[in-house]
Amino acid sequence: MDLTGTVVLSLLAAAMAYTTAVLVRWAASARTASYAGAILFLLAMMAAMFAGALIYFLNPSSVSLAEGFWFAAILMSAFVFPLIYVLTREVRLRAAHGTPPPDAPFRPAGYVVGTIGLVLVNEFLMGWVFSLAAGLSIPLNQGAVPFLESVVVSPWFIFTMGGEMLLSAHFLRARIRPEIRIVLLLQGLLMVLSPPALASGAWVAVAVYGGSAVMIAFVIYLLEFVARHEEFPRGFATYALLLVGLYAFMMAGLYLWVAYGWLPLFALVLILEMVLFFDALLGLDRFSDGPSWAWARSPRWTFGLLGTVFVTEVFMGALLDVQVTGGAWLSTVPALPLMGPPLAVGAHLFANAFWWLATVTASAWFLVMMGIEMGALVYFKIRETRHRELRLRLWILVGVFASTTVLIPGFWSTIPGVPALATLPFLGWTMGIGSGGALAASVILAVLGTYLLVAGLCFLFGRRALCSVLCGMAPLMYQGTLMDGMKSFNRSSPVGHKYLGSRFSAAFSITGAVALTAVLSVTVLSYLDSIGSLHVAIAGADPTVFLYNLNFGVVWYLLFVTVPFVGTYNCVTLGWCHWGMVGQAVSNRRLGLFRLKVKDREVCKACTTLDCARACPIGLVDMPGYFRTQGEFRSSKCCGVGDCIESCPYDNIYIHDVRHWIRARFGRPASRLPALSPRDTQLPMVRSAPPNRSAPLAK
Repeated sequence: MDLTGTVVLSLLAAAMAYTTAVLVRWAASARTASYAGAILFLLAMMAAMFAGALIYFLNPSSVSLAEGFWFAAILMSAFVFPLIYVLTREVRLRAAHGTPPPDAPFRPAGYVVGTIGLVLVNEFLMGWVFSLAAGLSIPLNQGAVPFLESVVVSPWFIFTMGGEMLLSAHFLRARIRPEIRIVLLLQGLLMVLSPPALASGAWVAVAVYGGSAVMIAFVIYLLEFVARHEEFPRGFATYALLLVGLYAFMMAGLYLWVAYGWLPLFALVLILEMVLFFDALLGLDRFSDGPSWAWARSPRWTFGLLGTVFVTEVFMGALLDVQVTGGAWLSTVPALPLMGPPLAVGAHLFANAFWWLATVTASAWFLVMMGIEMGALVYFKIRETRHRELRLRLWILVGVFASTTVLIPGFWSTIPGVPALATLPFLGWTMGIGSGGALAASVILAVLGTYLLVAGLCFLFGRRALCSVLCGMAPLMYQGTLMDGMKSFNRSSPVGHKYLGSRFSAAFSITGAVALTAVLSVTVLSYLDSIGSLHVAIAGADPTVFLYNLNFGVVWYLLFVTVPFVGTYNCVTLGWCHWGMVGQAVSNRRLGLFRLKVKDREVCKACTTLDCARACPIGLVDMPGYFRTQGEFRSSKCCGVGDCIESCPYDNIYIHDVRHWIRARFGRPASRLPALSPRDTQLPMVRSAPPNRSAPLAK
């Protein structure tokens, strides 16, 4: 088709999108059966018009033109009779009962289904007609799936539908709550940014990167909204969970298309997303009325949100990896052949899924995307943090994640003349044994240097040096605003409740012993394999590499999405992270210089809020007792996050570490270090609990 024809079709498509959006606005405002019937009649008329045009474009001729005209006319005439019936019936009922028009919206299920169905039929027929008019190939003899796929992913369907979604949300903006309006606009924008819409490499790149940016913005907005609202209408909770679930399938469909050229899943999700969007517009009252939804008391819903967001991020990360590398990334994913006996095929399929997930979660672009999303939540936490030292630590952990978790592992090899990461302490072994490759003799010094560096820092500054800064992933993911709101699951979840307090339970000891035994075992196996004394591999990889990928590429994320059932910072509370146990060993009650202290024990004795224990992301609920009796708290579980300091209503808690030890040992004047002289601050005695802080701590 020439440029003039394309412009004409584009203008017609824009006019139809505008018309449909207006009808959707009217449909959302219907309060009577006659009004609703008129809307359905107009939508049916549009469908009849497109059906008549389709007859002509399937076989253009003067005969087919006449056939299409008469077919459309017959359909339009037939649609008049139901409308007349609805109108006369309503007139009779009002005359008989004398009832005024209702104030409540007219929302029977049949009306909603009919409206959405007719909008979808109109879009499908228009996409088909305009594709034929533009000269695009629509296969009719290759089966239903290729046919539906070619129509739904055509630019005439996708762009027109996206325009209708954006215009409809705009027309109804006065009736839509702000948070819903933002989500709906992002949803429409994502529809427009569908990479398969145009057969152009430039468009695919723009749509993939632009759509990923919009998706990241959507995830940040949704997670921050949930973090800021303890309760919201149940309708929004259902809509948000369904939408994120659809986006998980959408990203999976896009990945399958970019990697393997398979489109049916993406095409199906486009239709379902459209249905969800218009269903939301036709039921806007559900987002402001109805029972409130307390997500912190709904672990299943929260788990569903975290799980679907994670699946979305995984496939989006894989999509970016394939798009950036032009498909070369796929060759880095270990894959076993799916042939042989059923048991072998199942085992190979499981192994392939494991290595695919571990490879994606370790890829640079997945970590970039995760860093932007989780880092934004940390930034929101920084904005509300009062204490300068805590703000500084949060900024440092963001920088550490960007450098040691993303930039150096992902892009170090692109710098000419630099040494191999596996030979560098800490940087090449960010999680200890396994992240840099097999344990060969040439990297033993780097491994030992890594552990010595971390042990020394944890001795001086406490476990927070690792678990709250240098770990990279845990601090970023657990210290944003959303995870801050999930700390209640430490006390309410069936697993997290068993790990409360600073004492080590039997379950913690068993988990820690298993973790350390696994590390030591695979270390010996890896070293013997590297010197040729033994040949062993687990799932086709070096034992330490397998364990690293298992722990930090799979188990870590599974435990993160199950926070509603196991509590926050579960890498610390459950004891499964061998890397964290290094810091734990040198920051216990007898070793290490780190501890939490209070300026005045009498304040803690009179305090009834227990806010410090309530705010602890580790669940150290015995903290107030130590403050009252000893004036300080030391625990090898404590990660020095500082939420207890921030939440104390009397600003009575502070961190004591090597800086205070140096000052006390060498007699540095307090005036030289004002930030390290909290005891000089005079605090009022507490006679009663502050307002709204007297609720007892859940046990």
